Amino acid sequence: MTTNKDSIKIKAVFFDIDGTLISFKTGTIPDSTQHSIKRLREKGIKVIVATGRSINSLTHISHIDFDGFITFNGGYCATTEGEILSKTTIDSKDIQALIHYAEEFPLSYSLMYDHKVEINDATPEVVGMYAHVNLPVPPIHQKDNIDMENVLQANIFLRPEAEKEFMENVMPNSISSRWTPLFADVNPGGISKRAGIEIFCDYFNIDFEETMSFGDGGNDITMLQFTKIGIAMGNANEQLKEVADYITDDVDSNGIENALLYFGLL
Repeated sequence: MTTNKDSIKIKAVFFDIDGTLISFKTGTIPDSTQHSIKRLREKGIKVIVATGRSINSLTHISHIDFDGFITFNGGYCATTEGEILSKTTIDSKDIQALIHYAEEFPLSYSLMYDHKVEINDATPEVVGMYAHVNLPVPPIHQKDNIDMENVLQANIFLRPEAEKEFMENVMPNSISSRWTPLFADVNPGGISKRAGIEIFCDYFNIDFEETMSFGDGGNDITMLQFTKIGIAMGNANEQLKEVADYITDDVDSNGIENALLYFGLL
């Protein structure tokens, strides 16, 4: 896709976190990115997080001022003042089916709520994933005390080639996306980062033609396709790069700053 960078007017920029704001190599946000976000807000441009993380798993970016948070891949949207703009849970029948499936077949999963995360086992694969995103390993849930009505997102440790059949047969009312071969994010049907962007565009009275987004994984596809300018990080997967309007440098090579300079926002 092509975009005329000389004719754009951007009023909001949406950022994925892991692999976009935060480097997987250092576990930190580059100084250039922090400075760029500050400059955007000084110019009156809204800066909004769009992540698959929980609303309570944002400590690594808490030192930066944002204008809103799209979390659980669009399932929970909130302002910086804590006002909840939307909250959508997974169909309880799908959660029940997931739990029953894991009792019969080897499958690790996590259940994410607005106030906690629980897992069914702590395999090396699961422990490694949480270390990869600098989060503590959640507690193992009690099978006779699972809150099936309020799950906002599930993570299923399933290989990509098995994902389609699993979703169709076990969690048909939900949708899956992934940013790693290790596991897929599962969200309520109809929920995506695009849905979260639509909510914030309505809240701030911004047209989607005035938006830009940055991402690196499969769960960023709907976001990059929807915003006027969708930017893939240099470290993004090939699937995302194919739908991007522009491919910048990777997160450790000042990719965000370089793209914002290219489009004249800094």
